[in-house]
Amino acid sequence: MTSGSPDIKRQKIEDDDNMKVEPAESSESKQTVQELMRMYYGKLFPHQAMYRWLAYGNDSKHPQADAGFFQKREFCFTLDGDIFVRYQSFKDGNDLKEALKARCPSKIDIGPVYSCNPQDRLKFGASFVPVERELVFDIDLTDYDEVRTCGKGGHICTSCWPLMAVAVQIIDRGLRADFGFQNILWVYSGRRGIHCWVCDPSARKLTDEQRSCVANYFAVYKGHENDKAKLALGAGGAALHPAVQEAVDMLMPNWEANILPKQRLLEDESMCQSVLKYVPDQELAKSVLEQWNAPLPTSLAKKMSGLDINVQRWRMLQNAVALKISEVKKQSALHKQLSRCLIEIVLAFSYPRLDMEVSKKMNHLLKAPFCVHPKTGKVCVPIDPQHAFDFDPEGVPTVHTLLKELEQIQDAVGDQSELWKKTAMAEFVKLFQEAFLDSCAAAGRSEVLTRSRTYASKPDFSF
Repeated sequence: MTSGSPDIKRQKIEDDDNMKVEPAESSESKQTVQELMRMYYGKLFPHQAMYRWLAYGNDSKHPQADAGFFQKREFCFTLDGDIFVRYQSFKDGNDLKEALKARCPSKIDIGPVYSCNPQDRLKFGASFVPVERELVFDIDLTDYDEVRTCGKGGHICTSCWPLMAVAVQIIDRGLRADFGFQNILWVYSGRRGIHCWVCDPSARKLTDEQRSCVANYFAVYKGHENDKAKLALGAGGAALHPAVQEAVDMLMPNWEANILPKQRLLEDESMCQSVLKYVPDQELAKSVLEQWNAPLPTSLAKKMSGLDINVQRWRMLQNAVALKISEVKKQSALHKQLSRCLIEIVLAFSYPRLDMEVSKKMNHLLKAPFCVHPKTGKVCVPIDPQHAFDFDPEGVPTVHTLLKELEQIQDAVGDQSELWKKTAMAEFVKLFQEAFLDSCAAAGRSEVLTRSRTYASKPDFSF
């Protein structure tokens, strides 16, 4: 680790009950997660892959590569006892590895690239500023607590995971199709959320104002007011913004296939009441509730045979709204409200809920991929956005299971290099490398070559 006095503060950390390190939520071992971290950092953490990512092509010997680029990146360690150590910097992947083994942080956060080595910041005063940083997004299931039935707070399971999966697909589509970004990494936070890193050169150079604009582009959900979600949809009756319409088109099939049946929203009395608040006609809402509570008519029972009860009730609501629309004057306010109320329900209960503050500032810290969550012991592994619904947050490898695998491997195999390849970490590091890192590193090399061509094209006035 580079020389200099680290910025050490004892403070509360916002994420996950102030990040107090406890035994992992598992019966696999009586050892705490913290007691296992030295072995994990020394044997399994992919230091070189992380270095290759964050160097962005500057780890090469090309004349225009910035050999000090990685060293200008801020790392923050949360040490045992809630000690928050900011402005750490490292020369390369090996330097990072040695620091992790020596200090065994319970959490690693990544900050921006600064104008100089963060550990030399006091020498530079006001000229010490962030110059680039990935555009990042943070989505946490606690922000969905009033619309999920399976649990609250830190709870996560396969029943509420579809809320995260559809968020991945909506935001990923928007970033790629609407903004043209390509190098995007999705990561499970290790407990109840997901993180997104947009790593294209143009994304890393965005100003704070520009980051706010991108984040606001996705901010359809604006919180709650009068027991209903505030949704940025424009004037009632107006056509939806194309990006919102794309989101609706993605949400609708998943609403019936995944979210409704897994959350069992329309079996829960309070959720039924919450859903019907979006129906603008009180008599209609009352009539639908009565239908839901009554036995299905024979003709309807045959038509909906085999459907989950939540999907049945949703179809009944759809039919009732459609019938009411046909009875109301087309240009009336009620007609416009009825025409949009089903879309509002789906968006209110399943559209991505971003932590906006994380995305707006270049100097905001975000948890590093492949670190271990101190409460669950789970590794923060990458997610394939194309297969987000297949991801199982309950099946993520933990530091306990990985080190148990490691014990067996070390007893049976002589080669001790890259031991992660022989554990459950292998598929996730492979995903990181093949689906993200290879193209990201190529973009970084291209950026270095562009810098080289720009330098070569400058006139030389030396004599």
